[in-house]
Amino acid sequence: MSCGNPAVEGTDAVMQRKPKYDKSRICVKCKENLGKIVVRHAVYCKDCFFPFMSFKFRRSLEPFVNAKPDGPRKTALKPTGDILVGFSGGLGSSVLLDLIHRSYVSPNLVQTNPEGGRDHPRKDRVWKNVNICYVEVSDAFTQMKDNTEDIRHSIERYKGLEFTPLRAQDAFDPSWWAKTDREFDLSHMGVDLTSEDLLLSSISQGSSPKDSLRKYLSSLPTDTARSTALQTITRLLIYHTAHRLGCSHIVLGTCLTSLAVSLISSISQGGGFHVKEEIQEEWAPHSTQEVKSTRSHTNDIRIIRPLRDVGMKECAAWAWWNRVTVVGRESWEWTGSKPGIGKLTKDFIFGLEKDYPSTVSTIVRTCGKLAPKGEVSGQCLLCSRPIQQGVQEWKTRISIRSHNTDDSTPSDSVATALTPYLCYTCHTTLTSRSPRTAQDNPTNVPLPMWATSTHTTSFTSDALGVNKDDDIEVFVGKRTTEEQMHNIVKGFLLDE
Repeated sequence: MSCGNPAVEGTDAVMQRKPKYDKSRICVKCKENLGKIVVRHAVYCKDCFFPFMSFKFRRSLEPFVNAKPDGPRKTALKPTGDILVGFSGGLGSSVLLDLIHRSYVSPNLVQTNPEGGRDHPRKDRVWKNVNICYVEVSDAFTQMKDNTEDIRHSIERYKGLEFTPLRAQDAFDPSWWAKTDREFDLSHMGVDLTSEDLLLSSISQGSSPKDSLRKYLSSLPTDTARSTALQTITRLLIYHTAHRLGCSHIVLGTCLTSLAVSLISSISQGGGFHVKEEIQEEWAPHSTQEVKSTRSHTNDIRIIRPLRDVGMKECAAWAWWNRVTVVGRESWEWTGSKPGIGKLTKDFIFGLEKDYPSTVSTIVRTCGKLAPKGEVSGQCLLCSRPIQQGVQEWKTRISIRSHNTDDSTPSDSVATALTPYLCYTCHTTLTSRSPRTAQDNPTNVPLPMWATSTHTTSFTSDALGVNKDDDIEVFVGKRTTEEQMHNIVKGFLLDE
């Protein structure tokens, strides 16, 4: 079937193909050469595309290099520490590494401004040390190739970089945690997923870090929760490594398309309060009480996504024309699992970018204008992101987890509950609905080291080293019966 007027003879009733560009095939920048790539209906030649990409990259990174962001005028770039590139082997991180090396490690002498002399401060390296951190996640799956050596080989072409490989099970390894410049006693804690309060208890360190990682992921209720937990582990491993190496900046290769996927997926899982952190954030390994009162932003690590204005198509063109090696990433799929929220969101956004390329940019710009409602009450123990004040009380009022109407809560369970120190997203990740029964929910599930160290959990309970005389705010969840809920709202009900 075709579109047209079949009554007219001598014409082909075929719908005209939509043009790939708006006006002409001439580059919109130089207006001389034929275009080689179309970026959101704008045509660029190959010679103009490279400065265009470098400009968008620098515009998203350099204003945030100094401790105090630049105002109306541009000042010299003077970071307070080194930089760490979070490398995954994918397209975005590979292009980011190439841009970092070209711009700040080994800049092209032809493009360097000759003014100022040989010893001018402009020609000094912005960062003395550029670190590359890669987290291998193959141990979380039964059949996945270890790409550490492939990653190491792909970055050997770049000189002047320091490579730091990690593994996902390092999050459960006390020896790794001891290297993060912390002089604290480590406590091995487990969480009981059969209770919504997520009660903590001491466990013996008998299993290996790899077994602890797999037990932690397999104990989560859904495949979406497993993917979210593994992303959180990977992100915090990079953050803590950057803190140990004395870095002031972390750059991630999240391009515009991946950022849209991350934002929509996070909001779908209850992470609307963390929209700002998904785009850019400042992080420091402080405890919850320190974040609430005495947190200083001068020594925080700034996490930047310099490719947040660059689409996946532009990254692919840069990698192809500059012969950038892309190792690639295997999809995170568990045996017999269904596509999670992240996979469904990724397929939707990728299809949207193919048919409507400007819509993906609109998603990111719209999410960047959102402001979270409510105040911050602390820092989540699992993901190190802000906790919205009163979120657990709100969730208790709207959620019915069991038929138990007992209003009393044992004082010992309240003291050892993990729930008050989790954000909404992490609490939902651990307690979301699962096809298995309550009896099948595991107990004594190991937690990552940053959630169980005495530095972050010493204020949780007396069993974890807290003095009962200390003035500590404790959140107590109280279940409301149907009659009590009716009495609360009966003044607003209309008579039948």
